[in-house]
Amino acid sequence: MTSSGSQSFGQTEINWDKLDKRKFYVVGAGLFTGVTVALYPVSVVKTRLQVATKDSVEKSAFSVVRGLLKSEGVPGLYRGFGTVITGAIPARVIFMTSLETTKAAAFKMIEPFKFSEPTQAAIANGLAGMTSSLFSQAVFVPIDVVSQKLMVQGYAGHAKYSGGLDVARKLVKADGIRGLYRGFGLSVMTYSPSSAVWWASYGSSQRVIWRSLGYGTEQNKALVPDPWTVVLVQASGGIVAGSVASCITTPLDTIKTRLQVLGHEKRETAGQVVRKLIAEDGWKGFYRGLGPRFVSMSAWGTSMILAYEYLKRLCAKDYA
Repeated sequence: MTSSGSQSFGQTEINWDKLDKRKFYVVGAGLFTGVTVALYPVSVVKTRLQVATKDSVEKSAFSVVRGLLKSEGVPGLYRGFGTVITGAIPARVIFMTSLETTKAAAFKMIEPFKFSEPTQAAIANGLAGMTSSLFSQAVFVPIDVVSQKLMVQGYAGHAKYSGGLDVARKLVKADGIRGLYRGFGLSVMTYSPSSAVWWASYGSSQRVIWRSLGYGTEQNKALVPDPWTVVLVQASGGIVAGSVASCITTPLDTIKTRLQVLGHEKRETAGQVVRKLIAEDGWKGFYRGLGPRFVSMSAWGTSMILAYEYLKRLCAKDYA
């Protein structure tokens, strides 16, 4: 059980060709659905903060949560969840398949350059993250557009809908199919770099952490970490990756979100959204929802990576 381009860390990584694919997808769908259920409210809070106007009463994560619970109870924290979970499974399948196959190919491609292990991991994981995000956006963007409209319906003057199908029908009626892909360019510009940064940070930070713990060195090549150490290192890598990615990509995410939730009569351009944000809050307006997005990316990333690494171990054909 070795890892492409990283023999020293073979005890903690599992190759794509060593996985039972059917089990990987079936069990993975259940695992990631559970993680989505647990962390979805953070996405709702982040989205509502990003679309708030300067006159909005709810200007903090706490006030958004309090307002939703007061008006709708716990279901208010799960607005648009049905739409998201319907599209999340196929999008996740596409993402996971592309991620693993691209990562394996990237490691082989850069092996002749003899980069250090952290650099190899950053390049291979970054390329894999960007590629897999590009493929999955075709499925995810329409789901994102519909779910975000449901998240903010009735908030700060936004329209109300009877459900996801109602949103989709009205978008198609007003703008055609392209209405479902509003903000697609910005989504690609946001999620692809974000995915690249996240996976690059995760891959390289893991190597650095392992090295700092004394694993993978010339003196300790045969040293095998215990399962809890593996989990802690992977979780630490997820937190580092979430921190880096959220700080770099939040401005683009804010612009994208505001474009996607605009009403049919408000067809603002990205430039107009930028000018409006600056006029309302100055440059700090681009970092609206940074706190919830940082929590979201760190929590999502850490939970997802632990579930993902556990899933790979569970589905490895020769894992003991």
